[in-house]
Amino acid sequence: MCIDNPHSHKTRVSMYLDQIPNGCLLRVKQVHHQQECPDLAKQLEEIGFIPGEFVQVMRRSLIGGDPLVVRIGLSTFALRKKEAAIIEVEE
Repeated sequence: MCIDNPHSHKTRVSMYLDQIPNGCLLRVKQVHHQQECPDLAKQLEEIGFIPGEFVQVMRRSLIGGDPLVVRIGLSTFALRKKEAAIIEVEE
């Protein structure tokens, strides 16, 4: 568990993949669709970002933190922050 919330059993805080610290292992809750890039959510779902899958930010680029190296299942991907920002995660 990487989200520090003493009341987590009562209140669920929405977090997005671009916000979680390196090393935290969480589950994908939902990939949100965006009007300006309607195919992005579908592409992310097709490569494995589906509800219930475990996801972990492995590391970030030293310059600006973009891209993020992310592990989903047995696969590892480099995601831009704007891609990671539409992936909602939970404990």
